[in-house]
Amino acid sequence: MYPIAIVGAGPGDPELLTVKAHHLIEQADVILHDNLISDAIMTINNYCKKIYVGRKFGDNTDQIERQLMINKLLCKFQQDGKKVVRLKSGDPYIYGRAAEEARYLTEHNIPFEVVPGITASLAAASIFNIPITERNKSNANLICTAHTADYSFEQLNGIAHMLKAGNTISIYMGLKSLHRIVPKLMEACNDDTIPVNAVSNASRSNQQIIIGTLGTIEQLIEEQQPEMPVVLIIGATSINHL
Repeated sequence: MYPIAIVGAGPGDPELLTVKAHHLIEQADVILHDNLISDAIMTINNYCKKIYVGRKFGDNTDQIERQLMINKLLCKFQQDGKKVVRLKSGDPYIYGRAAEEARYLTEHNIPFEVVPGITASLAAASIFNIPITERNKSNANLICTAHTADYSFEQLNGIAHMLKAGNTISIYMGLKSLHRIVPKLMEACNDDTIPVNAVSNASRSNQQIIIGTLGTIEQLIEEQQPEMPVVLIIGATSINHL
């Protein structure tokens, strides 16, 4: 029996896959894949069975039932002697829900391995030369989701304190909640000049960056309408745009 491979596909450019991830995708008999996997990565293997198990913005399907279905499919194909790849965008353990699958497989004594991938904020930072950590400027980066808008005052104060101290935050899945996130950060930081970078489709042919501040980013995004997925990197300025 082959162990199931839970593989991070990175931000989309197949050249940013790890060598191990590329090999596992190439050799797979079955790939269960999420929504944001690029066509370039999906065409690495045109001979295996491919099953879409992802979700998109606005998907109202029951997530518990969906996850149970994925778990059962993983076990079934593995027990059938197939080389199974569970392909996730970015890194499996950064908003990829790999933990739920890993726990299920562990409970059912199914062997598996997790292969890391480059997560969107790190890819965006490198591609667009945004120093999310830098000597004498920033010694920390916080990765969070758009649920920032629903955090308690204490949590928001912690995030704002990082910004005030010169550190950076990366917000995933925040485009639709920007109208709630920005005012709360502005209120907590009391500084509308903090730089904000909105990066769409990092590493892909249609990648885009919108550069602004807490005071201007909402208007810029309204004007330019970037495609999802978008990651927001707040608190650092692109070296190309100094």
